[in-house]
Amino acid sequence: MSSHTGHVALITGAGRGIGRAIADAHAAAGARVAYVDYDPALAEQAATAAKARGHDVIALSTDVANEEAVALACRRAAEALGTIDILVNNAGISPKTGGDGKRAHAWEMSPDEWRRVIDVNLTGAFNCMRSVVPGMREIGHGRIVSLSSVAGKTYCDIVGVHYAASKAALIGFTKHLAGELGPYGITINAVAPGRIDTPLVRGTAPEANEAARLATPLRRLGSPEDVANMCLFLTSDAAAFVTGQVCDVAGGWLMT
Repeated sequence: MSSHTGHVALITGAGRGIGRAIADAHAAAGARVAYVDYDPALAEQAATAAKARGHDVIALSTDVANEEAVALACRRAAEALGTIDILVNNAGISPKTGGDGKRAHAWEMSPDEWRRVIDVNLTGAFNCMRSVVPGMREIGHGRIVSLSSVAGKTYCDIVGVHYAASKAALIGFTKHLAGELGPYGITINAVAPGRIDTPLVRGTAPEANEAARLATPLRRLGSPEDVANMCLFLTSDAAAFVTGQVCDVAGGWLMT
């Protein structure tokens, strides 16, 4: 029997990059998986490929920043697959509006850009948690993993202040909820990736990514699968006594 057989996972931002790798890993481990993405075409494409491999999955489109849309997507996932007992908050954005693939300086950033990043990266995780925790409490079991970043723990000149603030906030979100949810059999942890080779990272100035690679002790960018493997561990029975933790997947980059 695969490690996640009998479980139902909802993965946000699952249309590509890290999110797709996380969703694929859970499907391959036997979970029934809802591939959720803002872009319906990306969600459908990823889920269709997983179905072709024989996995029990569905595609859903939602804006995680929209509370009502998230609640609807979670209801649809539960109706199609069963009670959601695994949630991975992966959806996130990191605008590079400073020109040439660089982030805007804090004093140049528009309030609208600030709000959108906080709404997606932080409030999106809250909205998803709020929708799935009642079901997890009812069954007395749950696993939640939120994607933070090493940029949420120390200064990183590649990202903007909105991204760093949202990812730091997810660490507080994780530690607080570990205390609140633990008595109900629900664990919550965070994963802090470093520079991972994804479409999002490729939108950054190339020299910034090369500098990050050279500053990484393992001398490479990470792969989406590197992050997926950590998430798969944290949502498995092997991590049943792990909660409130922040696990770096960064090859030693920006160690704190």
